[in-house]
Amino acid sequence: MRERGGPGAATGAAREVRVVHVMGTVFSFDVRTPMTPAIDRALDAAEEHLRHVDAVFSTYRPDSQISRLAAGTLTLDACPPEVGEVLALCAEIAEESGGRFTWTPDGRLDPSGMVKGWAAEAASDLLFEAGAADHCVNAGGDVQARGSAGPGRPWRIGLAHPHRRGDLMAVVTGHDIAVATSGTSERGDHIVDPRTGRPATGLTSLTLVGRHLTHVDALATAGFAMGGEARAWVAGLPGIEAFAVTSDGHAWQTPGLPLWTAG
Repeated sequence: MRERGGPGAATGAAREVRVVHVMGTVFSFDVRTPMTPAIDRALDAAEEHLRHVDAVFSTYRPDSQISRLAAGTLTLDACPPEVGEVLALCAEIAEESGGRFTWTPDGRLDPSGMVKGWAAEAASDLLFEAGAADHCVNAGGDVQARGSAGPGRPWRIGLAHPHRRGDLMAVVTGHDIAVATSGTSERGDHIVDPRTGRPATGLTSLTLVGRHLTHVDALATAGFAMGGEARAWVAGLPGIEAFAVTSDGHAWQTPGLPLWTAG
């Protein structure tokens, strides 16, 4: 299903918004660069990319390549090259997080913690390469933004309050930024600490801000699994800032976040 908004995809239109329901969530594309035929084609390609990723990586589809790989009915060499790419990225984040990120929870092959951010950033790359210098891709609340929201205006990305639905904790602002949040407000205690095998409960929300959503989204999952250890860990990550809410309702942020945050 696809929805269009804004003035449409006519050449020269000031804004184009598309909403795509795929991968079990909602993706939106908000292009602020004047539309061209190349950008319109890139939007179509980005949507097709997301549907392809869903077909390849969905753990809910027994015919997906990742499900068949997990079942032993398909080899990695026979999979599309992006499967190997994603699994390699998973291994990198696992090492960077000291094992707090896993793509084999309970011994099952499941790289879902990597796929959404990776897919959204790849879609953003398609738009940028087609000339959409100013755009935002929102992947179910995780965002890859490029350029500006308008002349002289940064993008503004709200951080949802984990305890009060509809309220914001803060608003991240900036150009060329990625913002990803892991937490319990939408799906409950679903993030497991691989070291204990139990749901992580030290935090209710962890937002990371950086440049690349592939990296930031996976790191947010790993950091959430760390609980109270995440604060010192994120402080040592170059180019990454954090905003967190603990399970007892207190908030903390890394020292560099005021450069990104307003409101």
